[in-house]
Amino acid sequence: MTNPTVSSNNEKSGSAGGLKAGLKNGLYFVLFLIGIQLLTTITGGAVTALGIEPRTINGLFGILLAPFIHSSWGHLFSNLPPLLILSVLLMLPSFKHYVKASVFIIIVGGLLVWLFGRNAVHVGASGWIFGLWALLIYQGIFRRKPLDILIGIAVLFYYGGMITGLLPGEQYVSVESHVSGAIAGILFGWIQYRKRKPAVKTGTEQSGK
Repeated sequence: MTNPTVSSNNEKSGSAGGLKAGLKNGLYFVLFLIGIQLLTTITGGAVTALGIEPRTINGLFGILLAPFIHSSWGHLFSNLPPLLILSVLLMLPSFKHYVKASVFIIIVGGLLVWLFGRNAVHVGASGWIFGLWALLIYQGIFRRKPLDILIGIAVLFYYGGMITGLLPGEQYVSVESHVSGAIAGILFGWIQYRKRKPAVKTGTEQSGK
């Protein structure tokens, strides 16, 4: 039988270790994005051409590159805080889970932008951010683990206003990226939830008939 005290202590120590690792990895990632922005500045903004250009062959490469490219320093610094915080929160249970979720959100969300986005070059991490945001809320509702519930509540409380970003607004804001990222985040959560949902045997199977 599992000792509940030991299990609780292990969970707390695991969360503390996950927080420390998440902050460390988050810092490295922030430095990486700043490096990309320096390159964008040095090239006079030429790097932004590598974003997602819907329904073009070259634009397909932007699916993987666009989340790391920003049109300006202001654009980058507006995305860094939520990206860092939401990333660290998703890293708490498992860094591997965070990586899998991020790759899924970037690819699926980016593909949706490529298919349905406006004829413009879409860059920035906002789609990724909305994917993490939607996934954390989804996990809090459907996985029902104490840590996931607490994180989901915190995300709703501090970032509930992000829902307005799913509505059409400013001309130069890619709402398509926001919506696509959120869809990808929910889809990833749904897939993971279905995988982990225990199978329930029917009465016929239990009786051997």
